[in-house]
Amino acid sequence: MLIDPPIDKLISKIGCKYELVCLVAQRARFLEDKKADLLAQTKENPITYASKEVYNDKVKIAYED
Repeated sequence: MLIDPPIDKLISKIGCKYELVCLVAQRARFLEDKKADLLAQTKENPITYASKEVYNDKVKIAYED
């Protein structure tokens, strides 16, 4: 269960639950594949780390035309 950051605040930042899930999942996969050493140092779950990045505005959605 995701407690920190609060899920309702994440949804209000992104605007849509589906977009939030896609963004966090994509970022978590990237972290697992490319930044495993970073996750090992912080000892956090990739989903939690990605959610915190979204909450702190370090990761945003990029729309393609």
